[in-house]
Amino acid sequence: MKNIITQFSRIFVGILFIISGLIKLNDPVGFSYKLAEYFSEPVFNMPIFIPLSLSLALFLVILEVVLGIMLLIGYKSKFTIWSLLILIVLFTFLTFYSAYFNVVKDCGCFGDALKLTPWQSFTKDIVLLFFILVLFFNKKLVKPLFPGILQNAIFILSILACCFMGYWVLNHLPIIDFRPYKVGNNIQKGMRIPDGAQKSVVEMIFIYKVGGVEKEFTEKDLMSIPEGAVFVDRKDKVISEGYVSPIHDFTMEKEDADYKDEFLQEPKLIMITAYDLDLADATGMQKVEKLKQQAVTKGYKVVGLTASTPEKLESAKKKFNFTFDFYFCDAITVKTIERANPSIIILDKGTVTQKVHHNDIDQLKL
Repeated sequence: MKNIITQFSRIFVGILFIISGLIKLNDPVGFSYKLAEYFSEPVFNMPIFIPLSLSLALFLVILEVVLGIMLLIGYKSKFTIWSLLILIVLFTFLTFYSAYFNVVKDCGCFGDALKLTPWQSFTKDIVLLFFILVLFFNKKLVKPLFPGILQNAIFILSILACCFMGYWVLNHLPIIDFRPYKVGNNIQKGMRIPDGAQKSVVEMIFIYKVGGVEKEFTEKDLMSIPEGAVFVDRKDKVISEGYVSPIHDFTMEKEDADYKDEFLQEPKLIMITAYDLDLADATGMQKVEKLKQQAVTKGYKVVGLTASTPEKLESAKKKFNFTFDFYFCDAITVKTIERANPSIIILDKGTVTQKVHHNDIDQLKL
């Protein structure tokens, strides 16, 4: 019985680590954004690690996949199980912290393929911790599946394959796109809220300074606010989250006006996304201006989408001699649309028909 439970744990943990790792390895840039969120000031306040987010993301996802494979084939089982235990303890701490303090809404455990709430992520990690502890206390039952030479070969090939996949998706696009802006999706449909959808329940909290001390009052407590209290601020506390449309922060703003409804009716629209113009790849930025010149001769309208400040925008226009206009959109949304900086998206009345990394502009079919 002990052996059956141990082998089940081995298969369950190994497969889950491989699936979780491969999903994130398919989009390591997206996972790096999640790590940067953990390192940000509101969470752990470790800004020194933010520039290392992508390198750490690649290391962690490759480690996940390789450890999963090592467990399945029984390669260096003692080292493998110890490593899995350390990883799951770390992940469990992070998901508990996210859930308890409500600081990171989605841990990114399965990327954009499967969204989990913080408490769901924590529960998943507790289950994994249980099965890894089963393996830890029964390490001697995790035997190698193949002879030593073949075990070594599988181990080395798994590392090489993961490294190649990471290199490929960083220089092109995710192999499978799980985001709401994937090819074939319509942006207008993604923004719609179905009739009868559950609405968020929000409670207004009023902050007053009473006797030099800040105190919070709900709407029903307003009549009990003492005289002389000084209003400080008001905040909204979400009691229960309602339906959130897959696309909810998409804008194309310029000079305090939003042009998205107009542009999403264009039958031939090319959208150049660059969430930060200062960090954008210089070669890619030069390519998009050449693309604009070719595209307008074929009837396309070309616009840019960025979260950069007007000052950065003017600097980029002078540097790369852009002859198209940029519109403002939230940085998180621009990063969600596409990972490369810059990227090229072609729309037909709001429907995404093509998406390419700036390295693959020559693959566009105009």
